[in-house]
Amino acid sequence: MKSARHCWIVILALLFGGAAAFGADKPVLDGEWVLVPQSSTEIDLFGALTVEIVRKGGEIILTRNFGGARGVKDAWTLKTGGFANKVPIIDRVFPTNVFMGLSQPVGSQRTIEAYWDEPDSVLRLEEACDVLGSQGPVPVRSRHVFRAGSEPDLMTYTITRPTRDIPITYTLKRKGSREAFYMELEEAWTIGQGLEKQAFLISLQGNANREAPRLYFVYPKTWDFNYTPQVFNFYRDRKHYAFRKLAGVEQALQTFKDAVKGYVVWDRDVRTSLIVAYTIAGLERAVVVDESQIPLMAASGIPLAADLRGRFTGWSDARIYQWALDSYGDRCSRDFVIWLGGEHGRVLKPGVADWGMMNQAFFCDLSTKPSDQEEFELAKKVLARMNPMAMVMGWHSYKKDLERDHVRLTSSFGLRVEGLHTLPNVSFGHHVTWTPGFVPRNNHNVEPGKVYAPQAKTYVACIQTDGMGLGAWNEPGRGEIPYAWEEIINYSWLAPVMVEFFYSTSTPNDYFIGALGGPGYVYPKAVPKDKLPGLIAKTREMMDLLDLRVFEIMDYSEGATVEGNSDLTPEVMEAFYKGMPDVLGFVNGYAPSHSFMVRDKKPLISYDYYLSPTRTEEEAVADLRELAAVNAKRPYFMLVHVREYSNVKRVKSIMDKLGPGFELVPLDLFLKMAGEAPTFKERLLKK
Repeated sequence: MKSARHCWIVILALLFGGAAAFGADKPVLDGEWVLVPQSSTEIDLFGALTVEIVRKGGEIILTRNFGGARGVKDAWTLKTGGFANKVPIIDRVFPTNVFMGLSQPVGSQRTIEAYWDEPDSVLRLEEACDVLGSQGPVPVRSRHVFRAGSEPDLMTYTITRPTRDIPITYTLKRKGSREAFYMELEEAWTIGQGLEKQAFLISLQGNANREAPRLYFVYPKTWDFNYTPQVFNFYRDRKHYAFRKLAGVEQALQTFKDAVKGYVVWDRDVRTSLIVAYTIAGLERAVVVDESQIPLMAASGIPLAADLRGRFTGWSDARIYQWALDSYGDRCSRDFVIWLGGEHGRVLKPGVADWGMMNQAFFCDLSTKPSDQEEFELAKKVLARMNPMAMVMGWHSYKKDLERDHVRLTSSFGLRVEGLHTLPNVSFGHHVTWTPGFVPRNNHNVEPGKVYAPQAKTYVACIQTDGMGLGAWNEPGRGEIPYAWEEIINYSWLAPVMVEFFYSTSTPNDYFIGALGGPGYVYPKAVPKDKLPGLIAKTREMMDLLDLRVFEIMDYSEGATVEGNSDLTPEVMEAFYKGMPDVLGFVNGYAPSHSFMVRDKKPLISYDYYLSPTRTEEEAVADLRELAAVNAKRPYFMLVHVREYSNVKRVKSIMDKLGPGFELVPLDLFLKMAGEAPTFKERLLKK
């Protein structure tokens, strides 16, 4: 009998499988179809193809239109079941490739037999006609196969001929489906210097994408999450989206005016008013504007929802957010809250605001530093109202508090952080499911049941900090050496297409691990004892779905990265080993940490080295060699954390200089060998 956990994994896979899931529409060919050019054989000159299939009794009416105003159109009425239909040739142009010296003999006929190979979903046409070449007419047979795709809005059209080596293949989508707009955002995030436009557009995106993926942003190259251009290409080339570019604010507003019910005016003299404006806009399906944009709203006939100008003059942030909580808190989500922090002063980068608005979240950037007593107490009040395991998204304010303050406080409520404030396009990606048939498959190197005996050498494994999104995924060198990547496991439900993007573009040397501390960013030492098992169970659920067998913990609830205590307690590790019995092992820390143990040949290994982006290659090589000299017992297992600003090519250069006695290995093999022959001393934090 299959386990309940196995059944749950199957259900999740079906849930994220889009049209392959239960209740999906039956694939049929009837209707209008439009070419997806990037996934099709090129149609020279004409560039476009539409197909319409209409059934009428025992006949079909098939219309093909190559091109637009300039092109070739044919409409065939065909009896099905093998009847020899005679269709006159009325245009000499050979439409599948006008640059070949072939033409059709106008005035003659083609014979077409039509068959339903599969009812409703596979239509086959057997065509016989003459084709004119430079040497005269030649009889040619063509087979046309129209096949409904694995998703109800996709179809393939294939043409094969005995005279041609490879088939002509077109991918088409239903007319009106997978159509979206995009904009390229500027590097302008300062009040009075462009933030007003950016803030408006992101609020527009939050409304435009509420029911469907309609608006995508390509962010500047300097954006924290540097993958938006590559993901845009993935949507276009692999997910078959047709994007139209929007030229500016006015065009964007007119395009999505139907999704906007009002506007909220924020006060350019009170930066915090913009954060509050996002709360109101999410609840009222509104956009956020500053004073200069009011005429545009009036001209578009959009009504005022709230005006915050002058309301908060002279107020502290604590007073402003208390007002917002009193005024709107009861209407806000208990599953999502947004900390719209990060940069401060006159700068704001509200990349995650679209998602917060879509979910009617409460927005703030309250300090979580205990010494900021008024804001700290209000932050606790905001967090205390949330549902168990709710998501605290966005990021802390770089001006007010520290990352460890923020995550420690959220963890103390049993909640989970998903950063950053710059997380882009979630409202778009959340709607796009996995391609049917896609299953996340990690690049495993360890064969179950096989014993791996390490040799007398130093084994090195490298893990990129801060995951793929902030890291070197699109930088030089990826795939050249074994390398591990911290995966945002909440992508499994938050933006499934991101999972497909990373897994589909990975190389055999890219190995994914779960992070960080829980089902999101969690400090397990700060989590109440009764809440930790539930968080670990949720983590295991997503790890299984994503085919992950290594999990990373980082806990700075007791101080700074280096001088603080990042070691893990026996109680915490007991909970992880009990709740995640299928892992190969655990890794710990960010900078070097000092917790080590092994249970049932499954090790917990802390980082022994942090590769700073400013460290020269020569110094890094000397550091690693010295670590190996100090830890003289062999095998020695050296775990390296690579700061995301280093690309893989740089890491490879360092590894190549280490010399004999060192071997860079995949992380799963590293942990497997360390579990078989641990030479580290067990060390946990005793309290």
